[in-house]
Amino acid sequence: MADAKKLSSLDASFLYLETPEMPMHVGSMAIFRLPEDYKGDFFEQFKAMIASRLHIAPILKARLEKAPLDIDHPSWVEDDQFDIDRHIFRASLPEPRDRATLERIVGWMHAKLLNRARPLWEFYVFEGMKDNEIGLYSKMHHAAIDGGAGAALTSMIYDISPVPRQVEPPSARKVNQEPRDIAANLIDSYQQFWTQPFDGSAGPKSLELPRTGKSDLGSILFDNAMFQIETAVKFASSVPTMLKSVSEVIGKIADPKSRDSLASMASPPTILNKAISSERSFAGTSISLSRAKAVAKASGGKLNDVVLALASGVLRRYLISQEALPNKSLTAAVPISLREEGNSEANNQVFGMICSIATNIDDPKARLEAIIAQSSKSKEMSHPLRALMPQISNLSMLGAPIVVQILSLLYSRSNLSDVLPPAANVTVSNVPGPRQTLYAAGAELLHIFPVSISAHGLALNITVQSYRDQLDFGFIAGANIIPHVQVLCDMLPQEFEALEAAYAPPPSAMKGAAE
Repeated sequence: MADAKKLSSLDASFLYLETPEMPMHVGSMAIFRLPEDYKGDFFEQFKAMIASRLHIAPILKARLEKAPLDIDHPSWVEDDQFDIDRHIFRASLPEPRDRATLERIVGWMHAKLLNRARPLWEFYVFEGMKDNEIGLYSKMHHAAIDGGAGAALTSMIYDISPVPRQVEPPSARKVNQEPRDIAANLIDSYQQFWTQPFDGSAGPKSLELPRTGKSDLGSILFDNAMFQIETAVKFASSVPTMLKSVSEVIGKIADPKSRDSLASMASPPTILNKAISSERSFAGTSISLSRAKAVAKASGGKLNDVVLALASGVLRRYLISQEALPNKSLTAAVPISLREEGNSEANNQVFGMICSIATNIDDPKARLEAIIAQSSKSKEMSHPLRALMPQISNLSMLGAPIVVQILSLLYSRSNLSDVLPPAANVTVSNVPGPRQTLYAAGAELLHIFPVSISAHGLALNITVQSYRDQLDFGFIAGANIIPHVQVLCDMLPQEFEALEAAYAPPPSAMKGAAE
């Protein structure tokens, strides 16, 4: 990453929203198993492997460079003092050195902010676990990566065989040529823009204006002006599409049938929707991917509907045990990736929808069927907004960074989330992962439990990643709201069995098939 790259507004927002109580990094708790005859030093071999592949993911060597007075978004620049020993650590696990102990430590560590003076990621290797297992806790700031890019990063770092593949070393860096005069570049861009044919079917008209690339105040003002002109041109060319999207949204709101869908997206207040502390509780569990897909097929829904149904069942059980289940159904905030297939850029390309998860329905089968119907309605309601996201995700306004950070801190300190109606009750995210077995430094990857973000008003986050033939669930919560999230985690296998049983063929049908 030789040149500075300014963060998009969406990426930078994760920096501005961060407070000591609400870190904005994501990660995972991976479990590896060493071969029985393993004789080496896994930590040193793993660190050496990552060091040899850093050039594959330049974001791993990039640090933040703030704009003067926080007047504009910061930029990623290569860290000329990068030291891998500041990012990969050998961690100790106390007795009994099992997964439950590791989960407690991961919850504690996930609450700690990353050092913004360095590249925003850390790996912790826990050796000496039972059954020859190795734990790897990793975290990276959400400003640098989302779930889709994280999966791509995983495929770049890990191997598909016990013998690590050979990665070509980085090529020699080209010496930057002396930049042309800014005024000459500006005239060339102006001429190129007006000589392009005006073809409405060709997509948004683009204009690439020159940048100084410098970090002094005058250069930032000039570069931002160039960015605003480019944005205005792209925005103007997108107006017909945006007007169509707005028209569709208005039409849906005006439709009486859609009003019921909007009403179902309203979230009831619950004990989960309060301000969180600076402590976290984490736990993970796994279920069969193929069995979950079989339930989805039998129900006529999708895998994501089954994931929502499992989260709904767990929350229903937990809130009943706390005598705190609302009569109205809870809702889930469900992130949706806008990332096109093959796009592995280390940035955020996400959208989201609010979906009712039918916690007011006791029967597991009826609950899943209601979720399938509600999910379809939520997707239909949110679909027109997806076209607006590329236009609004990178809006930039000078001075916004410092203003947003102040507002975020005020929101955090004022406990407004305790009194405001919740936008959603829980975050549920499903990230597709690799189906083949992965390895790192000769160790087999057994599980990769996601460790995501708890937020004020959204204390509980349930994120799922598929790997091989399993779904690895990661539950994380503000510890002041759910001190032991393991309680919810333990309910998930039971809820899955109940859902499977609801779609199992009756005994008479099985008897007839056997005869």
